[in-house]
Amino acid sequence: MPQRRNAIKALRINQKRRLANLDVKTNLKKTVKKFRLLINQKNKEEAKNLLKTVHKEIDKAAKRNILHKNTAARRKSTFSRLLSSLA
Repeated sequence: MPQRRNAIKALRINQKRRLANLDVKTNLKKTVKKFRLLINQKNKEEAKNLLKTVHKEIDKAAKRNILHKNTAARRKSTFSRLLSSLA
C-alpha cells in the first residue's frame, strides 16, 4: 500500500481507470463474439446491423488508447471482410 498522499490518490485514480477500461474491453469482446456467432450462422442481415456496433466499440477503445489505432483499423477491416465473404 502506498504511504504518501499523492501515491494514495494515484492508486485511487488508477483503479477507476482500470475499471472503466475493463468495461470498454468487455463490451467490445461481447459484441465481437455475437458478431462472429452471426457470421458462423450465415445470418447476414443481423450481422450487417451488428457490424456498425462492432465498429463503434472498436473506435471507442482506440479513442481511449485501449487499442492502438492501427490495431483498431486492422480489426475493422477484418470484420468487414468477414461480412462481405458471406455474399
